Amino acid sequence: MSRIGLKAITIPSTVTLDIRKEKVKVMGPKGTLDVKLIDGITLDFKDGILHVKRANNEKVMKMNHGTIRANINNAVKGVTEGFKKELEIRGIGYRANMQGEKLCLHIGYSHVVEIKPLTNAKISCKDANNIIVEGIDKHAVGQTAALIHDARRPEVYKGKGIRYVGEFVPHKEGKRATAAAGGAAAPAGGGK
Repeated sequence: MSRIGLKAITIPSTVTLDIRKEKVKVMGPKGTLDVKLIDGITLDFKDGILHVKRANNEKVMKMNHGTIRANINNAVKGVTEGFKKELEIRGIGYRANMQGEKLCLHIGYSHVVEIKPLTNAKISCKDANNIIVEGIDKHAVGQTAALIHDARRPEVYKGKGIRYVGEFVPHKEGKRATAAAGGAAAPAGGGK
């Protein structure tokens, strides 16, 4: 049973819904988003409360029920509050700057990595080492942040790379530190 799909969505007074058969349009102070609906999913909107209902109890219908309810809830949150992801760059000589809407990353490659934000997302730089991705579409904000993060994931020996603010990156000791601590490794090749 989809517990997410059964939860009611409270619609704030600043948000208006335009419900059609194939989609619902969510309009709020920050913008407008469309959420696709599928056959068998219906919406019941009364007194500022939205209920998402499904036609039957088939497994696929139950999964879509929860997904569509979550997408509508994310759209309502996006057009009222918006979404935000923060990333930080660590490493000597690593930096970021903006060229129009594009983000230019200088992260140890022989070329500059350029990333364009997805529709309904916006990239900005607080400084050379802090990047903010924000917008009304949760998927677009998350995907744009993931593209930036994947340009140079943090490595485990020195921690250099791009990480989300608050992301835990485990650190490993190098071979020299292990050998110095008395844990001499066995010779390579299993020699005699």
